Amino acid sequence: MRTIKVLAVGITAAFMAMACGSGSTSTATSSPSSTTAVMADSKAADLRVALDNLLGEHIFLAAKATGAALRGGVKDPEFAAYGAKLGTNGTDLGALIGVAYGTDAQNQFNALWSAHNGFFVDYTVGVATGDSAKKAAAVDNLKTKYIAPFAAFLAGPTGLPQNTLVDVLTAHVLDTAAVVDDQGAKNYTKAYADLRTAYAQLYKIGDALAGGIAAKVPAKFPGDANNSAVQLRVSLNELFQEHLYLASMATSAALRYGATDAEFKAAAGALNTNGTDIGSAVGSLYGTDAQNQFNALWSAHNGFFVDYTIGVATKDAAKKSAAVDNLKTKYITPFAAFLSGATGVPQDALAGLLTTHVLTTAAIVDDQGAKDFAKASTDDRTAAHDMHMIADPLGSAFVKKFPGKFTS
Repeated sequence: MRTIKVLAVGITAAFMAMACGSGSTSTATSSPSSTTAVMADSKAADLRVALDNLLGEHIFLAAKATGAALRGGVKDPEFAAYGAKLGTNGTDLGALIGVAYGTDAQNQFNALWSAHNGFFVDYTVGVATGDSAKKAAAVDNLKTKYIAPFAAFLAGPTGLPQNTLVDVLTAHVLDTAAVVDDQGAKNYTKAYADLRTAYAQLYKIGDALAGGIAAKVPAKFPGDANNSAVQLRVSLNELFQEHLYLASMATSAALRYGATDAEFKAAAGALNTNGTDIGSAVGSLYGTDAQNQFNALWSAHNGFFVDYTIGVATKDAAKKSAAVDNLKTKYITPFAAFLSGATGVPQDALAGLLTTHVLTTAAIVDDQGAKDFAKASTDDRTAAHDMHMIADPLGSAFVKKFPGKFTS
């Protein structure tokens, strides 16, 4: 289980020593006094959150693309759709590098990042065709044409040791290859476990890169990105974004094969674990009763989306309508009330955010049912980004509600 550690400093001391050249735990400014509540908002914190979210999204888009390629080949329309979104995700990452270091660095990043996506396509084709030589060639390319030059590229502008960057990039390559191998073997329980591991690892890489960048160009990214309030913000973003992508993978599997399918069960299991991880964070702040209440409401909304998906699959308009009604009356209304009481955020505002989540997720399921994968991939990414609009205000509200727990 991956829980939010609300008192964690976020980036480890080792990573911060790499980024700052010392044992400091601050990127651009000194840490606040231990008696003063810290804030989750700064340009340095925004950089960390943006890098983390995009890097985490990368692995989910990659897994969706490789899964489609393994099912239908590289000419499959679902592979094309998610491959395109994977490219867009990469250029969005490149744009952040450009903000920090300029157009030349952005272009260099984009070329290296795009190449590594292509090498993973080659690896996936090797898995699909049982071509061990093609797999080996892809791994060799990832080592020599991605890991080594990309580590060298990142070391200069971030100040992070090149050898350490080689290690973390190698872990990313191995994590991603493991997911593809699992998908090819149809070992979906392992695939989703490995996917969650790979996702969490990319957030650690984002933390390190953000720390290094903010330390190198503090004028562009002022503020403290490493205090406990920012860590809470990062963790909520991580889990809420993961929720959306796991949900859309579960609905996709259910629409393809039904609710008894092995992939659906594995995706649904990962989705439920993600929910209890969020619930654990709530429990760490409010206690067991609140955690149990959260888990019940969150689990119920997952179930209502399964009902909606079955309605789409069977073209049962009444079942879809009943699911929507349940989401409105048994999820949005009580969950907004629960969160409002816990955080002080206005209930109407929370109901609006939760309604957006419901509508955007339903749109993905409708797209999947219609096999409109270009629209599904667009709506998928939109819905995932909307989750950040829930995570950020909740994080700020938690910090304001419990300032004594967020002081470093």
